Amino acid sequence: MNINLKLKTMTINVQYVKMLTSETMTEYVTKKLNKLSAKYEWIINANVFFKLENDPRGEGHICEIDLSLPGPKIFASSKEKNFELAAKNSISDIAKQLEKRKASFIKH
Repeated sequence: MNINLKLKTMTINVQYVKMLTSETMTEYVTKKLNKLSAKYEWIINANVFFKLENDPRGEGHICEIDLSLPGPKIFASSKEKNFELAAKNSISDIAKQLEKRKASFIKH
Protein backbone atom coordinates (compact mmCIF):
# COMPACT_ATOMS: atom_id res chain seq x y z
CA MET A 1 0.00 0.00 0.00
CA ASN A 2 1.27 3.49 -0.86
CA ILE A 3 0.63 6.55 1.24
CA ASN A 4 1.42 9.89 -0.39
CA LEU A 5 1.67 13.07 1.64
CA LYS A 6 2.28 16.38 -0.12
CA LEU A 7 3.93 18.95 2.13
CA LYS A 8 5.24 22.31 0.91
CA THR A 9 7.44 21.30 -2.01
CA MET A 10 8.51 17.87 -0.79
CA THR A 11 6.48 14.74 -1.46
CA ILE A 12 6.81 11.81 0.95
CA ASN A 13 5.92 8.32 -0.34
CA VAL A 14 5.75 5.60 2.32
CA GLN A 15 5.47 2.00 1.15
CA TYR A 16 5.08 -1.19 3.16
CA VAL A 17 6.46 -4.13 1.21
CA LYS A 18 4.66 -7.46 1.81
CA MET A 19 3.35 -6.36 5.19
CA LEU A 20 0.54 -4.43 6.86
CA THR A 21 0.68 -0.64 6.94
CA SER A 22 1.36 1.22 10.16
CA GLU A 23 -0.11 4.69 10.69
CA THR A 24 2.22 5.17 13.66
CA MET A 25 5.35 4.53 11.59
CA THR A 26 4.04 6.67 8.73
CA GLU A 27 3.46 9.57 11.13
CA TYR A 28 6.86 9.08 12.80
CA VAL A 29 8.80 9.06 9.53
CA THR A 30 6.77 11.93 8.08
CA LYS A 31 7.43 14.07 11.16
CA LYS A 32 11.18 13.41 11.05
CA LEU A 33 11.45 13.99 7.30
CA ASN A 34 9.48 17.23 7.57
CA LYS A 35 12.05 18.50 10.07
CA LEU A 36 14.80 17.73 7.55
CA SER A 37 12.78 19.36 4.78
CA ALA A 38 12.45 22.55 6.84
CA LYS A 39 16.22 22.64 7.34
CA TYR A 40 17.12 21.62 3.77
CA GLU A 41 14.56 23.31 1.56
CA TRP A 42 16.01 21.82 -1.63
CA ILE A 43 14.75 18.29 -0.90
CA ILE A 44 12.28 17.39 -3.65
CA ASN A 45 10.97 13.93 -2.85
CA ALA A 46 11.35 11.19 -0.22
CA ASN A 47 10.62 7.51 -0.81
CA VAL A 48 10.46 5.38 2.34
CA PHE A 49 10.23 1.59 2.22
CA PHE A 50 9.50 -0.63 5.21
CA LYS A 51 10.30 -4.30 4.65
CA LEU A 52 10.13 -7.35 6.86
CA GLU A 53 12.39 -10.30 6.20
CA ASN A 54 13.10 -13.49 8.10
CA ASP A 55 16.24 -13.16 10.17
CA PRO A 56 17.27 -15.75 12.78
CA ARG A 57 18.74 -12.97 14.96
CA GLY A 58 15.43 -11.04 14.89
CA GLU A 59 16.90 -8.13 12.95
CA GLY A 60 14.69 -8.38 9.89
CA HIS A 61 12.99 -4.98 10.16
CA ILE A 62 14.30 -2.82 7.31
CA CYS A 63 13.80 0.87 6.60
CA GLU A 64 15.14 2.31 3.35
CA ILE A 65 14.98 6.02 2.51
CA ASP A 66 15.73 7.49 -0.90
CA LEU A 67 15.81 11.29 -1.26
CA SER A 68 15.60 13.18 -4.54
CA LEU A 69 17.36 16.53 -4.56
CA PRO A 70 19.64 18.56 -6.84
CA GLY A 71 22.59 16.38 -7.79
CA PRO A 72 22.84 12.67 -6.99
CA LYS A 73 20.14 11.03 -4.90
CA ILE A 74 20.80 10.27 -1.25
CA PHE A 75 20.05 6.77 0.07
CA ALA A 76 20.17 5.14 3.51
CA SER A 77 19.10 1.73 4.74
CA SER A 78 19.01 0.18 8.18
CA LYS A 79 18.19 -3.33 9.37
CA GLU A 80 17.25 -3.55 13.06
CA LYS A 81 15.16 -5.41 15.64
CA ASN A 82 12.18 -3.05 15.17
CA PHE A 83 10.97 -0.55 12.59
CA GLU A 84 11.27 2.51 14.81
CA LEU A 85 14.98 1.88 15.41
CA ALA A 86 15.54 1.13 11.71
CA ALA A 87 13.77 4.37 10.72
CA LYS A 88 15.71 6.36 13.32
CA ASN A 89 19.05 5.05 12.05
CA SER A 90 18.15 5.61 8.40
CA ILE A 91 17.02 9.19 9.09
CA SER A 92 20.21 9.83 11.06
CA ASP A 93 22.29 8.60 8.10
CA ILE A 94 20.26 10.78 5.73
CA ALA A 95 20.81 13.83 7.97
CA LYS A 96 24.59 13.28 7.92
CA GLN A 97 24.59 12.98 4.13
CA LEU A 98 22.47 16.13 3.79
CA GLU A 99 24.90 18.07 5.98
CA LYS A 100 27.79 16.94 3.76
CA ARG A 101 25.84 17.91 0.64
CA LYS A 102 25.06 21.33 2.11
CA ALA A 103 28.76 21.86 2.85
CA SER A 104 29.62 21.04 -0.78
CA PHE A 105 27.03 23.59 -1.99
CA ILE A 106 28.68 26.28 0.12
CA LYS A 107 32.19 25.52 -1.19
CA HIS A 108 31.21 26.00 -4.83
